[in-house]
Amino acid sequence: MDFKNQKCEDFFHALQGKTVTFCGIARSHMPLIRLFREKGALVSARDKRPLEELGENGRQLLALGVPMHLGESYLQNLSEDVIFRTPGMKYTLPQLAAARQRGQAVTSELEVFFDLCPCKLYAVTGSDGKTTTTTLISEFLKAEGKTVHLGGNIGKPLLPEIETIAPTHCAVVELSSFQLISMRQPPHVAVVTNLSPNHLDVHKDMQEYIDSKRNIYQHQNAFSRTVLNADNETTASFAAETRGDTWLFSRQNQPPRGVWCSGETILVNGEAVLDIRDIKLPGWHNVENYMAAIAAVWGDVSPESIRQVAKDFGGVEHRAELVRELGGVKYYNDSIASSPTRTISGTLSLYKEKILLICGGYDKHIPYAPLGPAICDKVKTLILLGATAPKIEEAVTAAPNYQPGAPRILHAGTMEEAVSLAHREAVPGDVVSLSPASAAFDLYPNFEVRGRHFKELVNAL
Repeated sequence: MDFKNQKCEDFFHALQGKTVTFCGIARSHMPLIRLFREKGALVSARDKRPLEELGENGRQLLALGVPMHLGESYLQNLSEDVIFRTPGMKYTLPQLAAARQRGQAVTSELEVFFDLCPCKLYAVTGSDGKTTTTTLISEFLKAEGKTVHLGGNIGKPLLPEIETIAPTHCAVVELSSFQLISMRQPPHVAVVTNLSPNHLDVHKDMQEYIDSKRNIYQHQNAFSRTVLNADNETTASFAAETRGDTWLFSRQNQPPRGVWCSGETILVNGEAVLDIRDIKLPGWHNVENYMAAIAAVWGDVSPESIRQVAKDFGGVEHRAELVRELGGVKYYNDSIASSPTRTISGTLSLYKEKILLICGGYDKHIPYAPLGPAICDKVKTLILLGATAPKIEEAVTAAPNYQPGAPRILHAGTMEEAVSLAHREAVPGDVVSLSPASAAFDLYPNFEVRGRHFKELVNAL
């Protein structure tokens, strides 16, 4: 390595002999626990689950000799110098607030990464489209020949590789509201794809959810760029607060500075850049993802690189992903759709024919009424499962365009039963899609495990 990150070296040097605890024993913290031990910190780990539920992670920590505080009392005696919280852990917990008052440092993997990162940082948040937009930005930069570090909410912690990141590299990070709620370090480029009600089971109200998202741009300076969706009322309102170079993207009106889709072509500040027929990903929501990503990288990436990615990029797993075609029936995995707006703008906008939809899951206490009319328009057979099944059925039967039997509504207790019902009901030419409009946590640890289980079941038919 011919570069030296002095800030990073100073940070790790200061941690020698300090006590550091990681609240939440999961994939984002495991590599950090090893790294901080190597740097001389006195490391411990905490989790609400008992040891037998921690699986391989628990066995690894036992083998390393890392002290663990487990079970319901896992946050007792929270006396360490530095406390890392996992993103799913509420920043406002009284135990964390008390620790801050005592002068302890309460932080997170991404907060430290943002503080130490020596290269240009692109960050993306929003209710829908975050992962695809984040991935597109990284693909554009890679096509331009840049070394890219991709992570955050997309599934990979970046702090463990901080010592390998050079000033000439790029970091592209997806950020959830839980990661942003305590974030005070600004990215060079901030993107907000859209905002709609989400995660209201964790946030105290919609305003707290919106305010957490605003942290992505609120600490930026005059030399930064902010990319906002002009067609979303909430994100458009953010433009009045931004400090740097503000870009808007829109399918409705050409913004004074930014990216516009004429219906056939994506234009940047009036310059035609990409024919939407050249985008391999289906759906208008993906055109919007392209517009957001192009606005983020314009000036760093050539139009040629953008066009190349559009022709080659086939999408991200669990996002309208074709699993297989069997007996003339196509099966799609859209497990990422964990909110009604995601199912409406994604799966329910993609197919000309009426589809068979597998829907339902964990209840995040968000409104389902908007989903009803869209399902009546686009679905011929609705297979419901999970905690939100009654809410979705009520939204459908209360919709003004609902007619008894259209759609046909079936109920399943498990994903196995849902896939079996879909297989039985589908005829050649049909599309079957898993697009739950709900989180996975009632039946699965996350949407990825749910999507892979669905794919296993479909591939076993």
